[in-house]
Amino acid sequence: MKLKQVDKISGIRSEDFLKKYLKPGFPVIITDFISADSPAWKKWSYDYFKEIAGDIKIDVYGKEEDSMDRAASAPVGQMTFAEYLDLITKEPTELRLFLFNLLKIRPELKQDVIYNDVTGGKVLQWLPFMFFGGEGSSTRNHFDIDMSHVFISQFQGLKRIWLFPNDQSDLMYKLPYNFHSIANPKYSNVEEFPGIEYLEGYEAVIHPGETLYMPAGWWHYIQYETEGYSISVRALANSISEKLKGARNLFITRHFDNTMRKIFKNHWFHYKINTAKRRANNAIKKNKR
Repeated sequence: MKLKQVDKISGIRSEDFLKKYLKPGFPVIITDFISADSPAWKKWSYDYFKEIAGDIKIDVYGKEEDSMDRAASAPVGQMTFAEYLDLITKEPTELRLFLFNLLKIRPELKQDVIYNDVTGGKVLQWLPFMFFGGEGSSTRNHFDIDMSHVFISQFQGLKRIWLFPNDQSDLMYKLPYNFHSIANPKYSNVEEFPGIEYLEGYEAVIHPGETLYMPAGWWHYIQYETEGYSISVRALANSISEKLKGARNLFITRHFDNTMRKIFKNHWFHYKINTAKRRANNAIKKNKR
């Protein structure tokens, strides 16, 4: 596997960002996507979050490798938001929050973030998501089902993100009708998953105040180098075909997969694994030519 470092930019004009990065679909770290004047930099802290939402009961999630047959893993436990923040502050943990969006529960927090929208208005600022994780936690290697562009901004801690273009899906051992891979680019055994050796991607380590632009359809494996949290906003895909593919994924593909899994159970999962390995072997042969 080969990884190049993602470039960093600042002060870029919208027309230049669209031309150099968004339209061709090329990742980059933007150091001024979140304005330094955003009230969040002074107001937000774990103590503040505990004060405004600490008593909310939340589901916590562990290793996603235990739920490879599902589009999303099941929670491994429940605690209050305050208890979770105390946990990640105290010690490393693999526990993450998934589909817990503090910005939806406390929408007034959206006013604390000011965006320097380098897309010229394409970013859906009204639809932000907030992510929390402990040191050592990670997300499953995946690409986003809706095929939108993602801007992930770090507010506390460090994240290491590996990115791969969608045309390397077969080498990732992508499961048919799913949007994640059965191979982990960091930990999987190359003897079991030899396609990993042929991957070529990018590495980005984002610090507080930095934003990673992830093009539509790109694979990303997110690792929490420290505990921390981030906010992501999206921009719609460039082409009609990408928009249609995202709609198909949301409204047809995932429901078809759920139905087949209920009917055929483990037989369906084994079929997908065998298909993923066969496609990977074919991709390896092409790379050897």
